[in-house]
Amino acid sequence: MLSKSYAKYIQSLHHKKFRDETGLFFAEGPKLVGDLLADKKFHCRSLLATADWQAHAVGWGGVAADEWIAVSAAELDKISALTTPNQVLAVFEQAAADGDFSPRGGLTLLLDGVQDPGNMGSILRTADWFGVCNVVCTPTCADAYAPKVVQGSMGSIARLNMVYTDALNWLAGHDGLPVYGAVLDGADVTTIGKIPEGILVAGSEGRGISAALLEQVSHKVTIPGKGGAESLNVAVAVGVILSHLC
Repeated sequence: MLSKSYAKYIQSLHHKKFRDETGLFFAEGPKLVGDLLADKKFHCRSLLATADWQAHAVGWGGVAADEWIAVSAAELDKISALTTPNQVLAVFEQAAADGDFSPRGGLTLLLDGVQDPGNMGSILRTADWFGVCNVVCTPTCADAYAPKVVQGSMGSIARLNMVYTDALNWLAGHDGLPVYGAVLDGADVTTIGKIPEGILVAGSEGRGISAALLEQVSHKVTIPGKGGAESLNVAVAVGVILSHLC
Protein backbone atom coordinates (compact mmCIF):
# COMPACT_ATOMS: atom_id res chain seq x y z
CA MET A 1 0.00 0.00 0.00
CA LEU A 2 1.41 3.37 -1.03
CA SER A 3 0.78 6.15 1.50
CA LYS A 4 0.06 9.71 0.36
CA SER A 5 3.17 10.99 2.14
CA TYR A 6 5.41 8.45 0.43
CA ALA A 7 3.83 9.22 -2.93
CA LYS A 8 4.66 12.91 -2.43
CA TYR A 9 8.18 11.92 -1.44
CA ILE A 10 8.65 10.03 -4.71
CA GLN A 11 7.11 12.89 -6.69
CA SER A 12 9.58 15.32 -5.10
CA LEU A 13 12.40 13.35 -6.75
CA HIS A 14 11.15 14.59 -10.12
CA HIS A 15 12.87 17.87 -9.15
CA LYS A 16 16.63 18.43 -9.07
CA LYS A 17 16.48 20.40 -5.82
CA PHE A 18 15.14 17.43 -3.90
CA ARG A 19 17.39 14.94 -5.67
CA ASP A 20 20.37 17.04 -4.61
CA GLU A 21 19.09 17.39 -1.04
CA THR A 22 18.38 13.69 -0.59
CA GLY A 23 21.12 12.24 -2.78
CA LEU A 24 18.52 9.96 -4.37
CA PHE A 25 16.99 9.34 -7.81
CA PHE A 26 14.52 6.90 -9.29
CA ALA A 27 14.31 4.62 -12.31
CA GLU A 28 11.35 2.86 -13.90
CA GLY A 29 10.53 -0.22 -15.94
CA PRO A 30 11.54 -3.89 -15.62
CA LYS A 31 14.52 -3.66 -18.00
CA LEU A 32 16.10 -0.52 -16.58
CA VAL A 33 15.45 -1.32 -12.94
CA GLY A 34 16.68 -4.87 -13.48
CA ASP A 35 19.90 -3.63 -15.09
CA LEU A 36 20.60 -1.12 -12.30
CA LEU A 37 19.94 -3.73 -9.63
CA ALA A 38 22.25 -6.17 -11.42
CA ASP A 39 25.08 -3.63 -11.84
CA LYS A 40 24.96 -2.84 -8.09
CA LYS A 41 26.58 0.57 -8.50
CA PHE A 42 23.59 2.26 -6.89
CA HIS A 43 22.19 1.08 -3.59
CA CYS A 44 18.43 0.53 -3.80
CA ARG A 45 16.44 2.23 -1.05
CA SER A 46 12.93 1.31 -2.18
CA LEU A 47 11.37 -0.99 -4.72
CA LEU A 48 7.76 -0.28 -5.66
CA ALA A 49 6.24 -2.96 -7.89
CA THR A 50 2.95 -4.28 -9.19
CA ALA A 51 1.84 -7.87 -8.82
CA ASP A 52 2.74 -8.52 -12.46
CA TRP A 53 6.36 -7.54 -11.90
CA GLN A 54 6.57 -9.52 -8.69
CA ALA A 55 5.27 -12.60 -10.48
CA HIS A 56 8.07 -12.44 -13.06
CA ALA A 57 10.86 -11.35 -10.69
CA VAL A 58 13.37 -13.88 -9.44
CA GLY A 59 11.99 -13.33 -5.97
CA TRP A 60 11.73 -10.61 -3.39
CA GLY A 61 14.54 -12.16 -1.41
CA GLY A 62 16.83 -12.29 -4.45
CA VAL A 63 16.88 -8.54 -5.00
CA ALA A 64 18.79 -6.23 -2.68
CA ALA A 65 16.62 -3.32 -1.51
CA ASP A 66 16.04 -1.72 1.86
CA GLU A 67 12.29 -1.58 1.41
CA TRP A 68 9.67 -3.36 -0.69
CA ILE A 69 6.30 -1.79 -1.43
CA ALA A 70 3.53 -3.49 -3.39
CA VAL A 71 1.62 -0.98 -5.50
CA SER A 72 -1.28 -1.08 -7.92
CA ALA A 73 -1.03 0.15 -11.50
CA ALA A 74 -3.08 3.21 -10.48
CA GLU A 75 -0.71 4.02 -7.63
CA LEU A 76 2.29 3.64 -9.89
CA ASP A 77 0.67 6.00 -12.37
CA LYS A 78 0.49 8.74 -9.70
CA ILE A 79 4.24 8.75 -9.06
CA SER A 80 5.60 7.81 -12.48
CA ALA A 81 7.45 10.16 -14.82
CA LEU A 82 6.50 7.98 -17.79
CA THR A 83 3.51 8.47 -20.05
CA THR A 84 2.76 4.78 -19.59
CA PRO A 85 4.02 3.49 -16.20
CA ASN A 86 5.66 0.09 -16.42
CA GLN A 87 5.30 -2.30 -13.46
CA VAL A 88 8.16 -1.18 -11.24
CA LEU A 89 9.83 1.95 -9.86
CA ALA A 90 13.00 1.87 -7.79
CA VAL A 91 14.59 4.59 -5.65
CA PHE A 92 18.39 4.51 -5.63
CA GLU A 93 21.18 6.36 -3.87
CA GLN A 94 23.32 8.48 -6.17
CA ALA A 95 26.92 7.34 -6.54
CA ALA A 96 29.86 9.55 -5.65
CA ALA A 97 31.69 10.75 -8.76
CA ASP A 98 35.43 10.22 -9.07
CA GLY A 99 36.82 13.60 -10.05
CA ASP A 100 40.42 12.41 -9.76
CA PHE A 101 40.33 9.99 -12.68
CA SER A 102 43.05 10.15 -15.31
CA PRO A 103 41.90 10.79 -18.90
CA ARG A 104 44.98 8.97 -20.18
CA GLY A 105 44.64 5.74 -22.09
CA GLY A 106 41.27 6.38 -23.68
CA LEU A 107 38.78 8.99 -24.78
CA THR A 108 36.99 11.27 -22.32
CA LEU A 109 33.77 13.03 -23.31
CA LEU A 110 33.37 16.65 -22.22
CA LEU A 111 29.85 18.08 -22.51
CA ASP A 112 29.41 21.85 -22.50
CA GLY A 113 25.90 23.04 -21.63
CA VAL A 114 23.96 20.08 -23.05
CA GLN A 115 20.66 20.93 -21.40
CA ASP A 116 18.09 18.69 -23.08
CA PRO A 117 17.54 15.60 -20.88
CA GLY A 118 16.65 13.42 -23.86
CA ASN A 119 19.88 14.32 -25.63
CA MET A 120 21.88 13.80 -22.46
CA GLY A 121 20.44 10.32 -21.93
CA SER A 122 21.14 9.35 -25.52
CA ILE A 123 24.70 10.65 -25.31
CA LEU A 124 25.39 8.62 -22.18
CA ARG A 125 24.04 5.47 -23.78
CA THR A 126 26.14 6.12 -26.90
CA ALA A 127 29.29 6.83 -24.88
CA ASP A 128 28.82 3.55 -23.04
CA TRP A 129 28.39 1.70 -26.37
CA PHE A 130 31.73 2.98 -27.63
CA GLY A 131 33.56 2.22 -24.41
CA VAL A 132 33.90 5.76 -23.09
CA CYS A 133 34.14 5.47 -19.32
CA ASN A 134 34.43 9.09 -18.17
CA VAL A 135 32.09 11.98 -18.93
CA VAL A 136 32.89 15.51 -17.73
CA CYS A 137 29.95 17.94 -17.68
CA THR A 138 29.80 21.67 -17.17
CA PRO A 139 27.38 22.72 -14.39
CA THR A 140 24.86 23.93 -17.00
CA CYS A 141 24.37 20.44 -18.41
CA ALA A 142 21.21 18.47 -17.68
CA ASP A 143 21.26 16.56 -14.40
CA ALA A 144 22.41 12.98 -14.97
CA TYR A 145 19.84 11.79 -12.41
CA ALA A 146 16.84 13.54 -13.97
CA PRO A 147 14.14 10.97 -14.84
CA LYS A 148 14.39 11.52 -18.62
CA VAL A 149 18.18 11.22 -18.52
CA VAL A 150 18.07 8.05 -16.44
CA GLN A 151 15.47 6.47 -18.73
CA GLY A 152 17.26 7.59 -21.90
CA SER A 153 20.59 6.19 -20.74
CA MET A 154 19.04 2.70 -20.53
CA GLY A 155 21.26 1.75 -17.61
CA SER A 156 24.47 3.27 -18.93
CA ILE A 157 24.69 5.65 -15.95
CA ALA A 158 25.72 2.61 -13.93
CA ARG A 159 28.77 2.10 -16.14
CA LEU A 160 29.95 5.69 -16.51
CA ASN A 161 31.90 7.97 -14.21
CA MET A 162 30.24 11.39 -14.49
CA VAL A 163 31.75 14.57 -13.08
CA TYR A 164 30.17 18.03 -13.02
CA THR A 165 32.88 20.67 -12.80
CA ASP A 166 34.38 23.81 -14.31
CA ALA A 167 35.59 22.57 -17.70
CA LEU A 168 38.39 25.12 -18.09
CA ASN A 169 39.91 24.28 -14.73
CA TRP A 170 39.58 20.58 -15.44
CA LEU A 171 41.31 20.91 -18.82
CA ALA A 172 44.08 22.98 -17.25
CA GLY A 173 44.92 20.01 -15.05
CA HIS A 174 45.30 17.69 -18.03
CA ASP A 175 47.67 19.41 -20.45
CA GLY A 176 49.24 17.41 -23.24
CA LEU A 177 46.19 15.51 -24.42
CA PRO A 178 44.63 16.28 -27.81
CA VAL A 179 41.28 18.06 -27.43
CA TYR A 180 38.80 17.47 -30.24
CA GLY A 181 35.87 19.85 -30.63
CA ALA A 182 32.67 19.09 -32.54
CA VAL A 183 32.04 22.17 -34.70
CA LEU A 184 30.58 23.02 -38.11
CA ASP A 185 33.81 24.27 -39.69
CA GLY A 186 36.31 21.61 -38.62
CA ALA A 187 38.28 18.91 -40.39
CA ASP A 188 36.40 15.94 -41.81
CA VAL A 189 36.20 13.49 -38.90
CA THR A 190 36.13 10.53 -41.30
CA THR A 191 39.75 11.28 -42.27
CA ILE A 192 41.19 11.28 -38.74
CA GLY A 193 41.06 7.62 -37.78
CA LYS A 194 41.12 6.03 -34.34
CA ILE A 195 42.88 7.86 -31.51
CA PRO A 196 44.55 6.14 -28.53
CA GLU A 197 43.58 8.89 -26.07
CA GLY A 198 42.10 12.35 -26.03
CA ILE A 199 39.15 14.53 -25.06
CA LEU A 200 36.07 15.13 -27.20
CA VAL A 201 34.15 18.35 -26.49
CA ALA A 202 30.51 18.67 -27.58
CA GLY A 203 28.50 21.84 -27.02
CA SER A 204 24.90 22.71 -26.34
CA GLU A 205 22.11 22.25 -28.86
CA GLY A 206 21.68 26.00 -29.38
CA ARG A 207 25.06 27.70 -29.13
CA GLY A 208 27.61 24.94 -29.51
CA ILE A 209 30.91 25.03 -27.60
CA SER A 210 31.46 28.18 -25.54
CA ALA A 211 34.10 30.61 -26.85
CA ALA A 212 36.39 30.15 -23.84
CA LEU A 213 36.29 26.38 -24.13
CA LEU A 214 36.70 26.47 -27.91
CA GLU A 215 40.06 28.19 -27.41
CA GLN A 216 41.28 25.04 -25.68
CA VAL A 217 40.36 22.81 -28.61
CA SER A 218 43.42 21.61 -30.53
CA HIS A 219 41.55 19.72 -33.26
CA LYS A 220 38.26 20.98 -34.68
CA VAL A 221 36.26 18.21 -36.31
CA THR A 222 33.01 18.11 -38.26
CA ILE A 223 30.76 15.54 -39.90
CA PRO A 224 30.43 16.05 -43.66
CA GLY A 225 26.83 16.31 -44.80
CA LYS A 226 25.13 15.97 -48.17
CA GLY A 227 21.67 17.41 -47.56
CA GLY A 228 20.27 20.78 -46.63
CA ALA A 229 19.93 20.42 -42.84
CA GLU A 230 21.62 23.20 -40.92
CA SER A 231 23.12 20.93 -38.28
CA LEU A 232 22.88 17.56 -36.55
CA ASN A 233 21.27 16.81 -33.21
CA VAL A 234 24.07 16.84 -30.61
CA ALA A 235 23.42 13.25 -29.52
CA VAL A 236 23.58 12.04 -33.12
CA ALA A 237 26.73 14.08 -33.76
CA VAL A 238 28.48 12.64 -30.71
CA GLY A 239 27.61 9.12 -31.84
CA VAL A 240 28.97 9.65 -35.36
CA ILE A 241 32.19 11.23 -34.11
CA LEU A 242 32.77 8.52 -31.51
CA SER A 243 32.29 5.87 -34.18
CA HIS A 244 35.29 7.32 -36.02
CA LEU A 245 37.55 8.20 -33.07
CA CYS A 246 37.03 5.15 -30.83
